[in-house]
Amino acid sequence: MNQVERYARFLRWTLVRERVRSYLPWGLVFSLLVGSSLKEFSPLPESYFSNKRNVFNVYFVKLAWAWTFCLLLPFIALTNYHLTGKTLLVLQRLFTLLVGTVIWYVCTTIFSSVEHYTGSCYQSPALEGMRKEHQSKQQCLSSGGFWHGFDISGHCFLLTFCALMIVEEMSVLHEVKTDRSHHFHTTITTLVVALGSLTFIWLWMFLCTTVYFHNMYQKVCGTVFGLLGWYGTYKFWYLKSFSPGLPPQGSSLNLKQDSHKK
Repeated sequence: MNQVERYARFLRWTLVRERVRSYLPWGLVFSLLVGSSLKEFSPLPESYFSNKRNVFNVYFVKLAWAWTFCLLLPFIALTNYHLTGKTLLVLQRLFTLLVGTVIWYVCTTIFSSVEHYTGSCYQSPALEGMRKEHQSKQQCLSSGGFWHGFDISGHCFLLTFCALMIVEEMSVLHEVKTDRSHHFHTTITTLVVALGSLTFIWLWMFLCTTVYFHNMYQKVCGTVFGLLGWYGTYKFWYLKSFSPGLPPQGSSLNLKQDSHKK
């Protein structure tokens, strides 16, 4: 348990710091540019992570929103109730997960539509021998063809959005004080370790995506959608009164507690 505690403290010292939250979006953009440049001008040798069937891609990235949703749900509920003691405020904050689900669904639907309307079916992966008779990606693939369109990187979008959302929600740990002998401390520590590990997986797989997959324009578009999803919520809408709000912190938390006491 001591090793778990030390790892949890390391995560608090890194991901929870305000400076890290401020620079992480820029770090993602920097990784995007460096990784994409390597792919375009100096491709790296094939590796385990260049194989789409690697365990992290199959069992984590393809289910990125499910993992993020399922771990943030108890984390937000427990930490926010611990700080405010108000069920309605907890439900209001959990609404962020519904908002995130809508963003995920809308963006992936847009990506699929763009690929459909800009694509064509070919007989080989070398984009030779166009098959005029197939008008959709599903028909093309089922007949043994290869669909080629503008494939906006869903990985870049989702990994960017999920990593930034987790880090924003983990900022509440600045206010959470727990007794080590209490079961609540063990639960929160476990969730912190799980969410922190998940964030590092998202960041690593984002870098692998930039290095091995898609072209630069597709990755830029995907990353921009992820950044806009994060910025439009946590840096704009959630600052308004008619929103799920930000994680309770500092003076805003004290004001809420005082108002509820009255």
